[in-house]
Amino acid sequence: MSLLIRAASTTRQLIHKLPALQQQQVRHLNLLEFQSKDLLQKYGVAIQQFKVLDNSKTDEQVVQKFDCPEYVVKAQILAGGRGKGTFDNGFKGGVHITSNKSEVLSLSKQMIGNRLITKQTPKSGILVNKVMVARSVNITRETYLCILLDREHNGPVLIASPAGGMDIEAVAEETPEKIKTVPLDIAKPIPESVLLDVAKFLEFKGDAVKRCADEIQKLYTLFKSVDAVQIEINPLAETDNGEVISVDAKLNFDDNAQFRQKPIFDMDVTEEESDPREVEAAKYNLNYVAMDGNIGCLVNGAGLAMATMDIIKLNGGDPANFLDVGGGVKEDQVAKAFEILTSDPKVKGILVNVFGGIVNCATIANGIVAASKKLQLNVPLVVRLEGTNVNQAREILKNSGLPIQTASDLDDAAQKAVAAL
Repeated sequence: MSLLIRAASTTRQLIHKLPALQQQQVRHLNLLEFQSKDLLQKYGVAIQQFKVLDNSKTDEQVVQKFDCPEYVVKAQILAGGRGKGTFDNGFKGGVHITSNKSEVLSLSKQMIGNRLITKQTPKSGILVNKVMVARSVNITRETYLCILLDREHNGPVLIASPAGGMDIEAVAEETPEKIKTVPLDIAKPIPESVLLDVAKFLEFKGDAVKRCADEIQKLYTLFKSVDAVQIEINPLAETDNGEVISVDAKLNFDDNAQFRQKPIFDMDVTEEESDPREVEAAKYNLNYVAMDGNIGCLVNGAGLAMATMDIIKLNGGDPANFLDVGGGVKEDQVAKAFEILTSDPKVKGILVNVFGGIVNCATIANGIVAASKKLQLNVPLVVRLEGTNVNQAREILKNSGLPIQTASDLDDAAQKAVAAL
């Protein structure tokens, strides 16, 4: 199966156990369904009409003014399988259909403020703070459309399939002839001939061909305007009255574009993170993932982190986390890293392993000393530094008056950290 299809089907990159996955944590902004649809609507993309309820005093008024023959009531969380999920209060299903306005309010009240548990959530579920109420549409046909950045093509590509509403990986594996991939020019709109060709491949007929082509162009305009790395529409549906609408949308954005897409990034749903320490670390440009051991690890670089955790295991210890301070770390980030590490009650010792290439070892040392004094660190601390200004850094640690153990190499550091426990 192509890496391109795998990329298209991946909508949120979360890391739970780094040793198993052997990859660095990557944080990507994701939007809730109603946020994505609001963004699509602003760029003229055809979507279902919708309203958002939050269990406030205005909910009843919102529903009363929203006239539809039938409503779809959907819990808003960043996880799939909502329709088959169960709430912690016993209520079943995060997606319901009704034609009764009173029932819309009743359903929303049973969802909001409770945790929805699905196959894609933590065992404790995710708290539902908002519910989307959308106009139900009679879908006659479902197709799949995705625009994403692809390294193999050195730019954006369009992926289309007439087999919508399904797992795109399964379609690619079982019926690859139903997948069409089109490289796109990032500097230009999609040519009309290409748009019409894709619409016909998606099996639209008559006037719907032009409507589909127009929707694809609008989606591409949105893709470029908001610095997206992926826009996945599944399904791009045809209704019984000839509409071509984006029924479900998943958008991912380039973190590097945050400085020019601030309104979008301000919508980030951080309260859904499984560990609040990950959220706090991200505010300081730190990568943090909790694990099950008792030795906190502060490193710079994913490769060094993996080596550090492996050698701790080889020496009979267990890493409590993955915490990467990156290449341009400052003293305040080191202090925050220590604060996050010590907030975990399982941490009984800390191992710092930093190679100073871009990083100045003296900066790390000053940060370690300042953090240790401020937090009144009362767990064993082993430090291994190597690289830029390492001699100055060692003097800083030596003259600090703190019980810091220094190590000559990584193996020595791991042995001392395990022995200190």
